[in-house]
Amino acid sequence: MILVTGGTGLVGAHLLLHLIKNGANVRAIYRDEKGIQKTKSLFQHYNKLASFDTIEWVQADIIDIPSLENAFVGITQVYHCAALISFEPKDENKLRKINIEGTANIVNFCLSNEVQKLCYVSSIAALGDLAAHETITSEETEWNPEKYHSDYAISKYGAEMEIWRGQQEGLKIIIVNPGVILGTGFEEQGSGQLIKRVGEGLKFYTYGKTAFVAVDDVVRIMIQLMESAICNERFIIISDNITFKDLFDTIADTLKVKRPSIEAKPFLLELYWRFSWLTHLFSNKPNNVSKNTVRSFLNQTTFSNQKIKKTLQTSFLDVHQYIRDNFSVR
Repeated sequence: MILVTGGTGLVGAHLLLHLIKNGANVRAIYRDEKGIQKTKSLFQHYNKLASFDTIEWVQADIIDIPSLENAFVGITQVYHCAALISFEPKDENKLRKINIEGTANIVNFCLSNEVQKLCYVSSIAALGDLAAHETITSEETEWNPEKYHSDYAISKYGAEMEIWRGQQEGLKIIIVNPGVILGTGFEEQGSGQLIKRVGEGLKFYTYGKTAFVAVDDVVRIMIQLMESAICNERFIIISDNITFKDLFDTIADTLKVKRPSIEAKPFLLELYWRFSWLTHLFSNKPNNVSKNTVRSFLNQTTFSNQKIKKTLQTSFLDVHQYIRDNFSVR
């Protein structure tokens, strides 16, 4: 039987959809009923409610060791998708607790239960830092502890260290490092918030860029890697490196709203995150834009997907077409 952690999140829910479609016996961890409803809604969206009922749900938390005991009974493979995504400085301790300590718990249970293979969903945030002579980030780019990293990036890097520790102790592992993941059903999380903001009339854009990928490609490749003899490797999973202006224009055209038309210069973004922080400080309103968010919108890093393309002889969905196919106004 296959265990999926984070089955109520974007990647985990889509992974469950694909695993069930392939006829797998699946158990998924959930923390509360509300989370299960999100996954159920995704299955309903794809007219797969009957398949949803075949999932065995176990209430557990990756940082609560006793609750994981029952979840691992009879498990042969684990997809570890559960994580906290936050760029708020106040969440530093929670990020380390959930992403690093939680991953250590999963690794330990895999080892003690003789799980055959573990797939961990990391992030491009956990990849290395370019040296002066380098221009493209790959799986071999070395992490430089002297460079600045967000708390989120540090937590995902720390989680990867736990995965490699498991590998050294005899566990077969796969690490995937997706870019920004685009997918349906989770509009209040991650990339869903970007799409929502553009739909609500976002006015600003930047020429910063990052790597994007459709969730369908992420889960398809995860399953292929887990079903293959490939192990003890990490793979960057991205479709393309795209500027935020290009992405926002495609989203706006798809949603039939006005494109963002004002370039947000670095100094303007610096002012904005400070204003947002002050507003949060004195009014208790949510801080929608952090310093780390600003950094991401100005980023110019280019990521390589050549390793996974060569290893699996695979190609990726076009991100722009994926947006048009899945987010258009009906």
